[in-house]
Amino acid sequence: MKKLVLSAALLLALSASFTSCREEDKKDAENAMENTGDAIENAAEETEEAVEGGFEATGKAIDDAVNETEEAGESIKDAVNEATDDDNN
Repeated sequence: MKKLVLSAALLLALSASFTSCREEDKKDAENAMENTGDAIENAAEETEEAVEGGFEATGKAIDDAVNETEEAGESIKDAVNEATDDDNN
């Protein structure tokens, strides 16, 4: 995210430094700055969505791991009970 913002700022600075002061160029520079701003906003929104998706996937993976651990614990308990029942008979 930091690299994206810095790259966008660099592009904005370069576009502003290579334009002259004529009216047409000012409009082009304004359009370029507006487009750069839009690109930054879009990238930020996409990054936010990706992060949210990552958090959701991580939470699901943790829940699955907890469930599997509980199931493994129950299986071990059952195996121990069966082994001790066999020894008592």
